[in-house]
Amino acid sequence: MPSMLDAVIVGAGPNGLTAAVELARRGFSVAVFEAKDTVGGGARTEELTLPGFRHDPCSAAHPLGINSPVFRTMPLDRYGLEWLQPQLPMAHPFADGSAAVLSRSVAETAASFGPRDAGAYRRLIEPFVSKWDTLLQDFMALPSTALPRAPVTLARFGLAGLVPSTWLMRRFRDDRARALFSGLVAHVIAPLGGLATGAVGMVFALAAHARGWPVARGGSQSISDALTAYLKDLGGAVHTDYEVKRLDDLPPARAYIFDTSPTALARIAGLGRSYEGYRYGASVFKIDYALDGPVPWTAKEAREAGTVQVGGSSAEIGAALNAASRENRAPDPPFLITVQPSLVDPSRAPAGKQVFWAYGHVPNGWDGDLTDAIERQLERFAPGFRDRVLARATAGPPAMAARNANYVGGDIACGAASGLQLLLRPKLSLFPYGTAHPAVFICSSATPPGPGVHGMSGHNAAKAVWRRLRVA
Repeated sequence: MPSMLDAVIVGAGPNGLTAAVELARRGFSVAVFEAKDTVGGGARTEELTLPGFRHDPCSAAHPLGINSPVFRTMPLDRYGLEWLQPQLPMAHPFADGSAAVLSRSVAETAASFGPRDAGAYRRLIEPFVSKWDTLLQDFMALPSTALPRAPVTLARFGLAGLVPSTWLMRRFRDDRARALFSGLVAHVIAPLGGLATGAVGMVFALAAHARGWPVARGGSQSISDALTAYLKDLGGAVHTDYEVKRLDDLPPARAYIFDTSPTALARIAGLGRSYEGYRYGASVFKIDYALDGPVPWTAKEAREAGTVQVGGSSAEIGAALNAASRENRAPDPPFLITVQPSLVDPSRAPAGKQVFWAYGHVPNGWDGDLTDAIERQLERFAPGFRDRVLARATAGPPAMAARNANYVGGDIACGAASGLQLLLRPKLSLFPYGTAHPAVFICSSATPPGPGVHGMSGHNAAKAVWRRLRVA
């Protein structure tokens, strides 16, 4: 290791690893330090239930990963990353046995909403499909030093999406479309009536139409492992099982980049009350299942979908989000996001068996048990589900926080994605990746563009760092 590194990265999640890769491939010397004994952050894979069943403790399906502007510039396939596409990206079943779907096809998706809303969906989404790559790059780079590549398209998207999703959904006449769209918004664990929540739903829908909602072969760990292998080939170093409690624990460097929560950054770097106004949001209660066969969904579409949203109506979904985010109580029935990796990746479980991933929203720091409520909700749409369960591993907010220090109070978004904080995080600033310390930067999901396994927070932070280093 050189006596003075160009950059040290604290935290080996997707954003920290991406920041390290971006700097290393521009010739800077970098080293990553990770407290856990493996890399990954929110993109890990472990045997949580029974031998041979490989589960993703946090992220599982990756619409933003396969669409990520920065991942698409990296040769990650050479390092073992392979995206596997289910027949349907997502399905949203209803109690009558039917389902709305989010398909690769805009027309097929629109048709699943019924004739009264098919046209409204096409009018909302189709203008952006052909311009998706440029739009996403602009959307995920801002606010940074990059100017929009397609400002008119970005402005049109903003006019449609900056409103609350509850306003945007008024264009739909029936609840099939509203329920599916509400579920898309719920992926950021925020009330449906918040600022720019319409854009959240549109981004997830457009991602599916562009490149699907795949899983990574072998599990989400494959994403982190590919980034790590690429970084090492570029000359970067990765140190695991190395907890950083203060800056003096790290080697000398020209810049320090933190893939951590703002709380941890302030503590380690001695920044005092710099982020005292930063809010953490609701959490999740997650269950990883080992199953003796596929989930017995009543709706045939759900049996073909990698991701299945489970919520009876848009009102039910909205009530569940409000309960967890505003009323400080666990919802019953909860809204569930579920993933079925084994549909397309048989390596995840023994022959004939399945892994299944599900979570419902709960208040930050909640220490109860949502297992019964989750399984009652699953039984509504998949009667006989409990009979398929071989084993389960549960994790509420305390366990989620113990697994990943960035999840303060179990908040897997590393900060509430609601109000202005959805767009302006970790605080109001033209340079959100910088801090009060001129050599210290932050690149976690607490910075724009926010949560998700896409690496763009790491890319944006690295861009700020390499510009600083070149003029220093």
